[in-house]
Amino acid sequence: MIRSILSVGGWTLVSRVTGFARDVVMAAVMGAGPMADAFVVAFRLPNHFRAIFGEGAFNTAFVPAYAGLAEAGADGAARAFADRIFSLMLAVQVVLLALALPLMPWVVQALAPGFSQDPERFGLAVALTRITFPYLLFMTLVTLTSGILNAHRRFAAAAGAPILLNLAMLAALALAFLFPNAAYAAAWGVSVSGLLQFGLVWLDARRAGVAPGLARPSLRDPAMGRFFKVLGPAVIGAAGFQIATFADTVIASLLPTGAVSALYYADRLYQLPFGVIAIAAGTVLLPEMSRRIAAGDVAGAHAAQNRAAGFSLALSAPFTVAFLTLPGLIMTALFQRGAFSATDAARAAEVLAAYGLALPAVVLVRSAVASFYARQDTKTPLWASLTAILVNVALKLVLTGPYGVTGLALATAISQWVNLALLVGLAWRRGWTAPSRALGLTVLGVAVACAGLAGVALAGPALAEGLVPALPHGREIAVLAVIGLAGALAYGVLLLGILHLFGLRLRRR
Repeated sequence: MIRSILSVGGWTLVSRVTGFARDVVMAAVMGAGPMADAFVVAFRLPNHFRAIFGEGAFNTAFVPAYAGLAEAGADGAARAFADRIFSLMLAVQVVLLALALPLMPWVVQALAPGFSQDPERFGLAVALTRITFPYLLFMTLVTLTSGILNAHRRFAAAAGAPILLNLAMLAALALAFLFPNAAYAAAWGVSVSGLLQFGLVWLDARRAGVAPGLARPSLRDPAMGRFFKVLGPAVIGAAGFQIATFADTVIASLLPTGAVSALYYADRLYQLPFGVIAIAAGTVLLPEMSRRIAAGDVAGAHAAQNRAAGFSLALSAPFTVAFLTLPGLIMTALFQRGAFSATDAARAAEVLAAYGLALPAVVLVRSAVASFYARQDTKTPLWASLTAILVNVALKLVLTGPYGVTGLALATAISQWVNLALLVGLAWRRGWTAPSRALGLTVLGVAVACAGLAGVALAGPALAEGLVPALPHGREIAVLAVIGLAGALAYGVLLLGILHLFGLRLRRR
């Protein structure tokens, strides 16, 4: 299983690295002003819906159901089920697209009410969102096809598909002179990438002989009935998290110009370890636990969950330390150039530090929630998520006043820890999780290694600046690279040494 996580994580890492290159170019070209704010809203809107109806809810309802049919040897039933769901999702997305395009001014008004005070920024956001919204249709189909591939232990194409988004946007930005402005170019890159991503995963599914096709949906199909019974709570649960993200955009739009962009760029760095590690672990863990539980191997399912949680925490913890100790250097080195000013970098750095507090929780949530989704229980995670969202939104309203846009990220951090505590506590009471001694010792080892890494990070800037010669450009990047290499070495040596002392090792199976 760890090998599969590394495979997914490797492709996701390539995606995040190309995504980082995309964001660097965007920051340099658009900065953190009105144009960037408008594009961020246009980019986030289809992603909100995708996270609710696509990745978030759909995977939790579809993958266990499909994997269960496939594990039972009912290949014909699994194929028919996939075809019917594919056709239904396609029809729903076409209708949604037809309704959304003419209603886009009201949709943008709901998502970013602060933009209405700036007619030029509001008009640009509406135009850009009409261009990006078809991305939702394609990504819903990508999610379904990826779920089929994952259930058959084919992870590479699905994990690599997002790379096409970044490459398409970079290509579009390189051709920005052909568009009214760079934001239009980036928006078209988003939309075109959806078609490219669907083509990639569908071709891989076709090669594997599991590509979904068109079929008349039948609500009398027992598998579809079970799917919708699970999907309803999953949609509400996924919507709950998106409500908090939606609230971020709404409140940030009411703050001074640039707040939306600062939140976006900090979130992009926060999403790097989350996407590479947490999503990779969750993608592999859910079908693994579903198969084991369907086969009656509950102990094996819990062992897989412990391995995924320990592995995820060990890989993500260094990012938490970096975000908390070096946020200013990180934002300056990575984004401060072109239209992205020192003021923009400082504001985004404060948000990044707040997001760092959330990272351990949000990574472990992906492993914890598998206890429920693998048993097709979406109601319990729903209530845990909604409770955390209530805490999140309430804190946003309280913390935004004294802390501005940073308060939005602080509220997110606190709510993620609430969500994790509820999930682990409820799973423990039901006997649906069994943290092992090895997991506890891994957590202890990670904590000690993080303490050493924090020491390197705090002392590193002064030492690194003495080692790095004065450069006309890019000195901050060189300083950050030196600290990063020294920190990675210290963290790795400490963690592996402690695990060896405890008689543990990170297994690749």
